[in-house]
Amino acid sequence: MKKLVAVSLLALVAAAPSFARNNAVTVTLESVLDMPEAKSKLDGSIKFYLAGAPKPKIIKKFGEDKSNAKTNAFNKTPEEACRWNALSALVKLQEHAKRDGANAVVDIVSYRDGGDFTSATEIQCSDGAFLSGIALKGTYATVK
Repeated sequence: MKKLVAVSLLALVAAAPSFARNNAVTVTLESVLDMPEAKSKLDGSIKFYLAGAPKPKIIKKFGEDKSNAKTNAFNKTPEEACRWNALSALVKLQEHAKRDGANAVVDIVSYRDGGDFTSATEIQCSDGAFLSGIALKGTYATVK
């Protein structure tokens, strides 16, 4: 019996790398903001500007912050899971921006595995076998 348990555990450990998927998934910020759920969770008082995208003149900066979100990847395409994560991360950024008195989050970049993903139109998530995640960082600001 002990031998059977040991062999089973060894087989599980050997199979673990096949579950360790960590693929990059890219979606547009616009596709996140166009989600019906975004209309109810983001109230429009805070604007979001990706790094490299045109933005109004910055009047005051309040500092940089990070927002992370993860979701169950079951029954979702990698892009659907990424959009859900991005929306959750934007909601957190919105809440913090309001507390700081900002009306925007500017220079938003995605980061994963220690590196930044910068795009004027897109954000990037990590898609795993069971979980999907996103990490965003941006600067709270007051813009014209």
